Amino acid sequence: MNTNPTPENKSQPDAATAGIGLKAILRFIIYIFLMPLALFLSAGTLDWVNAWILFGFTIITTLASRLIVLRVHPDLLGERARYAEAEDAKGWDRLIVAVAAIYGPLVVWIVAGLDWRFGWTSPMPLSWQIAAMVVILLGYGVGIWAMAVNRFFSAVVRIQTDRGHTTVTTGPYRFVRHPSYIGGLLAYLAIPVFLESIWALVPVSISVILTIVRTALEDRTLLAELEGYRDYAQRVRYRLIPGIW
Repeated sequence: MNTNPTPENKSQPDAATAGIGLKAILRFIIYIFLMPLALFLSAGTLDWVNAWILFGFTIITTLASRLIVLRVHPDLLGERARYAEAEDAKGWDRLIVAVAAIYGPLVVWIVAGLDWRFGWTSPMPLSWQIAAMVVILLGYGVGIWAMAVNRFFSAVVRIQTDRGHTTVTTGPYRFVRHPSYIGGLLAYLAIPVFLESIWALVPVSISVILTIVRTALEDRTLLAELEGYRDYAQRVRYRLIPGIW
């Protein structure tokens, strides 16, 4: 979500754990360890260096992003933890999130693992793998930057009137209206290359298309329902890619 805190709505430290229950913690743990389970079970081996690197990097960046949020917007942790219970979340968004952010990556990891097991894709040059990791780093970095400046960085599309929802204009939001999505797209597209699996690009392409659709629908929602967003959109013209869209 594209928003910014007002002075009277700054995060309070005791809000960090207000909405984080056992179910939310368990969902988070399961999501984190779903990656190695899918990768190594489908590959049929633990001897896969790039998969270990990707998993380790994902753990580090995920924990780092949460620590940053705990520092700057502690109440955001509760907001993100309650995404499954948010009654005012858009119905279309729940469907897109499930396919693009949960089942999509799961299929990517399984396909990449099967590709590693059966050798469907020829080994890729080391330079390609290094370049892919750089792109993944860039993508994750943009996402963390967006989360760090956006107190209303919810996991679902909803107008957070209960949290004083306003429009963000700082950080990466100065350049595009949905920077976290372009960061995610960069990482999506680079992961199959890093894992040396051309076939994994097939499910990745589905997630990419759904992310673009989500961007368009979220942008339309914010234009219609979030105060100040229409003026912001006139200043920052592009949703994802400067000069293109």
